[in-house]
Amino acid sequence: MSRARPECFDRIRIDCQQSGPAPTRGVHARVTDTTPALRTFLVVDETVAPGAYWSRVIRRGQTLTVVDVEGAGAASLLALNADEPSERYNAPDTTKIQNTIVLTTGRLLFSDLGRVLLSITADTSGYHDTLAGFGNAETTATKYGDGRYLELRNDYFRNARDNFIAALGRHGLGRRDLVATFNLFAGIAVKAAGDLRWIGGAQRAGAEISLRAEMNVLAVLSATPHVLDPGPRYRPGPLHVTVSGISPPTADDRCRTGSPEAVRGFENTDALFETAPA
Repeated sequence: MSRARPECFDRIRIDCQQSGPAPTRGVHARVTDTTPALRTFLVVDETVAPGAYWSRVIRRGQTLTVVDVEGAGAASLLALNADEPSERYNAPDTTKIQNTIVLTTGRLLFSDLGRVLLSITADTSGYHDTLAGFGNAETTATKYGDGRYLELRNDYFRNARDNFIAALGRHGLGRRDLVATFNLFAGIAVKAAGDLRWIGGAQRAGAEISLRAEMNVLAVLSATPHVLDPGPRYRPGPLHVTVSGISPPTADDRCRTGSPEAVRGFENTDALFETAPA
């Protein structure tokens, strides 16, 4: 006779597929009681080393929180539907639907199918970039020099594009799955002529953002400098990353009810998880 496993088993299972070049390991599963009716499960608690990458499938209802430990402003996020990776974050639709390039608490990250990948449930930074994309080996070498492994060993100059390709490869994906990123902790302004300007002083040590997964999301982070960062030295900083599973949002949740466009986006998203009639 088989024994039924506890209902909470899948919510606290550790999936150790996330990694990057020389990250600091520290994965824990622990349960924290907040009220008798609400239990928050901390599934992941990790530090991503400067220049490294991190990836994980964030389950629907779990929250990804990223902290810019030293205020380096070096964090690019790639997000895809984990169940159907051909659906992924769409920067133009995200800004067009919400009529803003400023994504902060209450805003959403839309997919190219008009569904909601992630909701921003908390944000102490207020500076995140939806326009600039991410750097590659050429832009990194042009700005900072060769920075080769031969001379620098583990301190060599990594770039976001190579990090993303390596991380996606762990999930059976590759170069063709690269799309525009949501760049965390980066202050970017648009000049009158349409070109982009780096906002100096926008980065702050300890700034954090929390993103709730509204479907099963493959999230990939690269702790590498923003492509427009004018600093002359290659100095990415560490990221503190947690993933927690919490109770479903309430009907008056700010992210779900903030605009008619948000309501429609969630209707499209929730339809994916409705139980088919018998």
